[in-house]
Amino acid sequence: MCLSGESKAVFLSYASEDAEAAQNIADSLRQAGIEVWLDQSELKGGDAWDQSIRRQIKTCALFVAVVSKHTHERSEGYFRLEWKLAVDRSHLIAAHKAFLLPIVIDDTGEDEEHVPDKFREVQWTRLPGGETSRAFVDRVQRLLSGEASPVKRAAAVASEDAPARSRRLLSAAIGVVILGASAYFTVNHLWIAKPPLPAPAATPTSAAPAAFNPPPHSIAVLPFVNLSGDKDQEYFSDGLTEEILNSLAQINDLQVAARPSSFSFREHPDIVTVGHKLNVAAVLEGSVRRSGHTVRVTAQLINAVTGYHLWSKSYDRNLADVLRLQTEIATAVAAALKVTMLGDIAEKIELGGTRNPAAFDAYLRASKAFFSRQDAKDIAGAIAAYSEAIQLDPSYALAFAYRSFALTTYAAEVDVREDFEKAEADAHRALALAPELAEAHAALGYVLGNTLDFGGAKKAYDRALAIAPGNTQVLLSSAEFGAWVGLGDTAIAAARRAVVLDPLDRRSHSILGRALYFARRYAEAATAHAEATRVNPDYAGAYAERGLALYALGDREGARASCEAKRDYDPSRVCLAVVYEKLGRRADAMAEFVKLKASQGDGSAYDYATIYSQWGDRPKALDWLDTAVRLHDSSLESLKTDPLMDPLRGEPRFEAIERALKFPE
Repeated sequence: MCLSGESKAVFLSYASEDAEAAQNIADSLRQAGIEVWLDQSELKGGDAWDQSIRRQIKTCALFVAVVSKHTHERSEGYFRLEWKLAVDRSHLIAAHKAFLLPIVIDDTGEDEEHVPDKFREVQWTRLPGGETSRAFVDRVQRLLSGEASPVKRAAAVASEDAPARSRRLLSAAIGVVILGASAYFTVNHLWIAKPPLPAPAATPTSAAPAAFNPPPHSIAVLPFVNLSGDKDQEYFSDGLTEEILNSLAQINDLQVAARPSSFSFREHPDIVTVGHKLNVAAVLEGSVRRSGHTVRVTAQLINAVTGYHLWSKSYDRNLADVLRLQTEIATAVAAALKVTMLGDIAEKIELGGTRNPAAFDAYLRASKAFFSRQDAKDIAGAIAAYSEAIQLDPSYALAFAYRSFALTTYAAEVDVREDFEKAEADAHRALALAPELAEAHAALGYVLGNTLDFGGAKKAYDRALAIAPGNTQVLLSSAEFGAWVGLGDTAIAAARRAVVLDPLDRRSHSILGRALYFARRYAEAATAHAEATRVNPDYAGAYAERGLALYALGDREGARASCEAKRDYDPSRVCLAVVYEKLGRRADAMAEFVKLKASQGDGSAYDYATIYSQWGDRPKALDWLDTAVRLHDSSLESLKTDPLMDPLRGEPRFEAIERALKFPE
């Protein structure tokens, strides 16, 4: 039912499995003359539904969310976008006006349900199976008319729910009247609000919390909702979201939160939460529906401070026009945020892309496999999909650049030397196709750094940073390289910038910790690695690296505890071999060394050199260092700055190797 004028209607939101219960609620309200908007098909009826639903949520008087075991079990569904849109609107509504009304139709508990935090601020109404009581209908009528007083509303709630709940709420209401206490019935909700926590006593030193004041031209892009009806199409909606994010990052005056942090909000909490956690002034969200080679994208921009909608639009495009679509969205967002764009932004956004739909699809599949990889098998799958994209469009520069990244990663992990050559060739091909493509320069820097051409790598990274100073991938790759080869200040600055753009990704904190460690700023390094473990407790590398930072500070027990936290991990074995020896546990230290060597063979020659260096056995340390040079061990990249190698500095053999590696000055 379409609404017009000043709405007094109820919007009913539900999962498709709960359609019968939702229909029961709608029928009861309609019989009482209440206007109800009920989506019978959960967007299966055609593209017009999306715009219509957004319009109804924006204008309805009450938003009723049907909560059940089905909504709990479904991590995705259009009802979740409806909930989010309603929560966003609730921030704009006066505190005395009711708007959100969660209804539970089964025995789902409040604490176990996956709902927005805003839903938890109020008591829930239970209507088993959608069987609606007269008391509930009367209360909705009073709320729509604005006539209900808080105390009367409390009595209405008490009479409509289960008997035990009714007696409890009614007793509370009567008790308030008898005692004359200043009860707090929030008029902002359709029922009694949860009791607020007591405010702490004021003290002369207490200060008000700082106002939320993010950078004015800052934005996060949440993963667009996949409306294709096929979960296997999620790679496409995620990939297109990332392409839009990357397009916005091309605008120099716009600070864009990086993908890992933005995509951590896949459940779409309210916009204010996103804004505070990512420190951004605006949030872009939307949906993607793909059908063959056509796509509909709906996007909306929201002010993360006020909750106001700034801009929204739907686009229907052929996949061959997706580059133009990215440009249109980026341009519209920039205009809404009043960002001045210099030069031809379309040229920057569309650089290195493709207009071949099949090639674009293969590229998105490859990127999904590469960036969510768990092991070498995933990398091999990504390389195959990038190759498919290149075969379909031999001028696809971005596909060449990212296949180069994937090949370098695979070569470093599996020790396939010829893949380094292929990776370098791909990077050069990408640059030949698109000389100003930052990702191509970064890919070249990545492979040259791993093959010990440090001068060439520095030149490539410098160019990538000059072209794309806001690209997190470029910032992190160049920071890690700079930390290893002695460009400490530059590396730390780049890593800190990456942390600002990607605060919820462990990699940014880990690389900052690495840059600080190699710059001999051990306490700060330990703090950064601790933050990495907070962001991702499962990431084993951060425990080992924090342990080494504590070891360098002289905190051997702290180092031992940190490295033992994830002990079945090769970097942890390096740390434990060093720490145990200094604690006088030589047998344990040797046991860790033996495990590491059994796992890696000669492939970790550089690590064996660091262990013998710390054990004080310089001859064996130098012998293993010679082996590392012979095998072109990519870990030699850190020889110049590695604190574990300090006992060898001044040794003629060590100095000869360092000179031969030609580190940049």
